[in-house]
Amino acid sequence: MTHAILRQILDYTHRANPYPLYEELRRTPVLHDADGPYVVSGYYDIQSLLHDPRISSDARNLKATASGPLAGEEEETALPPSFLRLDPPEHDRLRRMTNRPFGPPHCPRRVYDISGELHDIVSGLIDGIGDTERIDLVDQFSYPFPVTVICRLLGVPREDEARFHTWADTLAAGLDPDPDADPDERAKVTQSARMELGMYLNGLIEERRKKPGDDMLSELATGHGPDGTMTTMELLSSAVLLLVAGHETTVNLITNGMLTLLRNPDVLGRLRDDPKLSVPIVEELLRFEPPVQLLPQRTTLADIEVRGVTIPKGASLWLVLAAGNRDPDRFKDPERFDPDRGDIQHLGLGSGIHACFGAPLARLEAQLALSELARRLENPRLLEDPPPYRQNAVLRGPRHLPIACDGIRP
Repeated sequence: MTHAILRQILDYTHRANPYPLYEELRRTPVLHDADGPYVVSGYYDIQSLLHDPRISSDARNLKATASGPLAGEEEETALPPSFLRLDPPEHDRLRRMTNRPFGPPHCPRRVYDISGELHDIVSGLIDGIGDTERIDLVDQFSYPFPVTVICRLLGVPREDEARFHTWADTLAAGLDPDPDADPDERAKVTQSARMELGMYLNGLIEERRKKPGDDMLSELATGHGPDGTMTTMELLSSAVLLLVAGHETTVNLITNGMLTLLRNPDVLGRLRDDPKLSVPIVEELLRFEPPVQLLPQRTTLADIEVRGVTIPKGASLWLVLAAGNRDPDRFKDPERFDPDRGDIQHLGLGSGIHACFGAPLARLEAQLALSELARRLENPRLLEDPPPYRQNAVLRGPRHLPIACDGIRP
């Protein structure tokens, strides 16, 4: 049974609406068969396991399972694992070091201070839409916005941003394989992009060490906190993580968000009149259509009992965040999109020590993007519903979102 449901979740034919499958999963709180992973889908169980030190995220502890490879697994790379794929104490040290120039307590205004620049980027992208009879919101807006923001944060020179966009697109394609493409060729192209990006960042790091600026890369390259200084390889790994993870999740959040708003025109109209509504809207989106649907790469370091089932040490564990986010034991009327919920403690950005590092920035980007799209697009409407989705079952979102509008407001 486990493999049958997991195969359906991974099957592209269910990508546009996997939620009935998640409902089926929740009927068996811990789903398992002889050689597959243990799959947990209830809100409270997932929340508990995300805070359990007996659960490992370290890729070196993973064992191959009969479920086979999963789209979304990290490509082979010469870089060391990012802190996302490490356990304490290595995880804690690298996360603290990366956070020093990014957020509280050392740089509490880093995200807030770029809000004006974010607005300028959003405005420029909307101004450049052109033909309003057919707009691809992904290619023309959702994809370029987050990678431009990451470039500005890291301190990538403006003249090099186009190269960064190309690398980001290539790495994104590597995470979202085309079933009709040659997998060996895709791997070669992805690896080449990683190498080029790594070489470019290495050169930029050396420049920043000699002549630091006020960007994150300069502070990471020259910082001397209580944890010491990052090695070049650690810095490269962290920078690539910020690019890939920060880009992909925000693209999905914005695109899923606009799709949901167009399906709920009453909420879209309220947002047009009241931009502050973007805050609860984004939180409800993170519950209702989370950009990361499941966490498949976890391993148990000891026997763990969940709902009367003993998950043995060394087992492969999947945590289905999107199923937990629609658990009726936690949320009233969970299948309804309702930004007026009084309590939206979702799992959309994870929880525990691996909670989304860039959550404050992702929230701000989505709030600004959706409020400006609602304000400036005149009578927006979907041209395809459902739209074509990406292959990836983990980082789920439309690959294209064709829409039209009657014009662009100033």
